[in-house]
Amino acid sequence: MNERDFSTRDTITIGLMMFALFLGAGNLIFPPALGQAAGTSVWIATIGFLVTGVGLPILAIIAIAKSGGDLQKISQKVGPTFAIFFPLAVYLAIGPLFGIPRTGSVAFEIGLFPYIGERSLTLFLFLFTLIFFGLSFWLSLNPSKLVGRIGKIITPIIVAILGLLTIMGISQPMGGPNAPIEGYEQFAFFQGFQEGYFTMDAIGALVFGIVIITRMKERGLTTHAATVKRATQVGIIAGTGLMLVYLSLAFLGATSVSIVGYQNNGGVILTGISEHLLGFLGLILLSIVITMACLTTSVGLISAFGEYVQKTIPKIPYPLSIGVVTLFSFLMSNLGLTQLLQFSLPMLIMLYPVAIVLVIMTIFKDLFHENSLVFKGAVLGAALISIPDGLSQTALLGNYIEPLITPLPLAGMGVAWIIPAIIGGVIGGFISNRWRMAEN
Repeated sequence: MNERDFSTRDTITIGLMMFALFLGAGNLIFPPALGQAAGTSVWIATIGFLVTGVGLPILAIIAIAKSGGDLQKISQKVGPTFAIFFPLAVYLAIGPLFGIPRTGSVAFEIGLFPYIGERSLTLFLFLFTLIFFGLSFWLSLNPSKLVGRIGKIITPIIVAILGLLTIMGISQPMGGPNAPIEGYEQFAFFQGFQEGYFTMDAIGALVFGIVIITRMKERGLTTHAATVKRATQVGIIAGTGLMLVYLSLAFLGATSVSIVGYQNNGGVILTGISEHLLGFLGLILLSIVITMACLTTSVGLISAFGEYVQKTIPKIPYPLSIGVVTLFSFLMSNLGLTQLLQFSLPMLIMLYPVAIVLVIMTIFKDLFHENSLVFKGAVLGAALISIPDGLSQTALLGNYIEPLITPLPLAGMGVAWIIPAIIGGVIGGFISNRWRMAEN
């Protein structure tokens, strides 16, 4: 089979598969919260959110296609030590430290909390997540068929419910947006830009991108140029779907304050919107579907982490690795969704700038002839700011580090790492040229 045999239907099919891969229940909780907080600045903030929540995952898929490998291969451009620790940090973030526990917390917030309220909250959360992660572990022992089948059923239902909510929210407005709060007053775009980190789709794409590339190769794509071209088209299809979902949810969140009030997390917001617009039956349907979607995401992430451990440390049996990660995720999920989001913020602020730089450098690697010193300099420049910036969000070190970050250029917008990353890349290129001249 050649490129001409790879049909438009194949492209659309894999694009929808990628959309389903990204559209986990966790992605549904952040845009409503953004909409509430951004208020009248909702569209500016949403554009920023789309850059990191949609644009970066698409670029990450293209970067994986251009590299012809996976996250480890891309990381090798920086160095062998970096290629060990950065992928490990990414897998921990999308795995037991945040991604997997979030599935249990979101499932509880939307699937059970609306029916029990605040009474015996800790006990119900414990029992719910115990059953949820016990089932996740069992299904992760042989996940492939179940995740695929549920994904094909659940994703269209979620999209249909969101579409219905959006149509009703437009035809029967809940209210108007309020004034911006929580950092959206001045730099709404960049606040939304940082909120997009929470979807974790950009670093998730670095991990799961190889799955998309493999599916395309199975359908006959063999040349590098054709793979990159089709990966770009697939990414645009998936990104368009995500964009429509995020725009709808941000709109619903912005108009929901008069109905559900200001809430700490988007799970409560989405539940309140669903109950108001669709009634009790709509609430039950949303609860069931999102709980199943969370379960599917949990199984997929647990399996991916288990396979990563097997690849890096083959002596550890797969059942043991997924058992440990499931138990740890169960314990983390009992922090509650709001606390879990606060816990994850420092790690995401550390990782995302490095991931962004790595993706952009991989896409434009031909411009500097894949010079490893340019890679090293740009990544180091971003990390020198993003790591302290992440630590400044912690209670232990925040008071000491934040005064050092605040005066930096663009720090008020949350992107102080951009200029150091550019300077680092330029310095890397300069050193490389000097060495080349000295050799000649």
